[in-house]
Amino acid sequence: MIGIFGGTFDPVHYGHLRSALEVKDIFGLDEVRLIPCANPPHREQPAVTANMRLQMLELAIKNQPGLKIDTRELDRYNLDQTPSYMVDTLKSLRQEFKNEPLLLFIGSDAFKHLTGWHQWQRLFDYAHIVVMTRPGFNTQQLDDFFKARLAVDTKELALASAGNLCFQQITQLDISATAIRNIIARKQNPGFLLPDAVIEYIKQHQLYETR
Repeated sequence: MIGIFGGTFDPVHYGHLRSALEVKDIFGLDEVRLIPCANPPHREQPAVTANMRLQMLELAIKNQPGLKIDTRELDRYNLDQTPSYMVDTLKSLRQEFKNEPLLLFIGSDAFKHLTGWHQWQRLFDYAHIVVMTRPGFNTQQLDDFFKARLAVDTKELALASAGNLCFQQITQLDISATAIRNIIARKQNPGFLLPDAVIEYIKQHQLYETR
C-alpha cells in the first residue's frame, strides 16, 4: 500500500513529518509519498518558491526510509500552470500503480471542507481517504455518501485499491507553518518545531523574515 501526503510544506515541520511516519507504521505502508503542492486552489499562495520548499523537504527527510518526495504536482505546474487539483494527482498515481491500494491522508480540518474540492467525489475512484484525527473527533454527522464508504476496520483498505473512507486517530503535534513563519518574522527561535537542517536553510536564504 502507498500513502499520499500532500501539502505546501511552507515550511515543512515536525507536525508533517511525525504524522507521515506514524501513519506509515499504523497502516504498514510500503512508502509515504510527500507531494509538494505547486499552486494550491483552496488557500493563499506559498510564501516561498516551489523549488525552495522542495529543497527544505529534501533536507527534512534525508536518511528517513519509507518517506519519498513526489514532484508530480510541481512538474505539472511547470508544464501548464494549472492549479494543483488532488483529483488529477491521484489519477496520475493510479495510472502508475494499477492495482495497488492508495491511501490519501488528510487532516480533520481539510475533511470538513472536502466537498469544496475540485471533483471531490472522484477522489474515491482513485484512492481510499484516511482522515487523521485528534481525540474526541465526531464521526456521527456523516452524510449518506460518506457512510456508504466508511471502513470500520483499517484492514479493509488492503482489500481494494480505492473507494473507502477511514478515520484514524494519530498523535497530531500542534504545530503550524503559519506560526513558524510568524516566529521567524518576529526574529524569534523556531527550534524544536522543525528539523535543524531546515532552520539552517531558512537562515541561509533569509526566508520568512517579513510578513
